[in-house]
Amino acid sequence: MSEWLPTRVEDDIKEILLTAEQIESKVAQMGAAISRDYQGKDVLLVCILKGAMVFMADLMRHISIPVCIDTMAVTSYGASTVSSGVVRVVKDLDVPAEGKHVLIVEDIVDSGLTLNYLASNLRNRKPASVKICTLLDKPDRRQAPVVPDYNGFVIPDKFVVGYGLDYRERYRNLPFVGVPKDRVWNRDGEELA
Repeated sequence: MSEWLPTRVEDDIKEILLTAEQIESKVAQMGAAISRDYQGKDVLLVCILKGAMVFMADLMRHISIPVCIDTMAVTSYGASTVSSGVVRVVKDLDVPAEGKHVLIVEDIVDSGLTLNYLASNLRNRKPASVKICTLLDKPDRRQAPVVPDYNGFVIPDKFVVGYGLDYRERYRNLPFVGVPKDRVWNRDGEELA
């Protein structure tokens, strides 16, 4: 085992922004709202991999209407903590979006560049509608005009991990959203955005 790996992932967290209980309550509320708003509609939930996996799994269990699900993988970050602004689709939809009410399920809206591109890309596929559902919104970092239709929490401009969000593919398994300790990125020599 590498020396810098903690015994428990929680040991690398300096501040918990959102507890598992807060997240669970909010996700249930969001699922109920989506169920009401999309009643009688052909819905396609599009999970943006990998970060939104945990959120999507919990959210869809709180949606009481029939939905189809699919995944897309896009990147604008690479191994960095700051978006490059260049979006690349790594895995596209398997289910056609045409005629469906597409709900993009994302973990966090930060700069908005990735979601702006993605929403535009999906609108070109002739869906009935395209809306955005995010667990976290960080409006202080916005560079593109993206306003989520369903928003769990507005958070401060801090780098966060947990509940699907990662730093170098670690910490996704935390049941809460937290801010990593300085030592997490100091060992890589990178400043977190």
